[in-house]
Amino acid sequence: QVQLVESGGRYVQTGGSLRLSCAVSPSTFNINLFKWYRQAPGSQREWVAQIAGTSITSYADSVKGRFTISRDNAKNTINLQMNSLKPEDTAVYYCHANVWGSQYWGQGTEVTVSS
Repeated sequence: QVQLVESGGRYVQTGGSLRLSCAVSPSTFNINLFKWYRQAPGSQREWVAQIAGTSITSYADSVKGRFTISRDNAKNTINLQMNSLKPEDTAVYYCHANVWGSQYWGQGTEVTVSS
């Protein structure tokens, strides 16, 4: 059983930065692919970024160049560095892992970007 716990979300002004973390238990070991999704009020959940292995990353066009996903196997965390935040980045952010076909989600962490 894999547990994902996100943290780091808060209120921030336009242009600001936040770093979200996803704590993975028991560990990130043997989990190849992690993703971040987000869901804005009244909208469907959308994919934001993913990391395969330790360094193969990809991003949604809306966040490319502003967000960076990373993995820290020593701390068993998946991180999302978000810079140049915009009001449209306001959402609940979720960490996701697919482990041998089983889908795991965290409870989400809320990010609010003021205009």
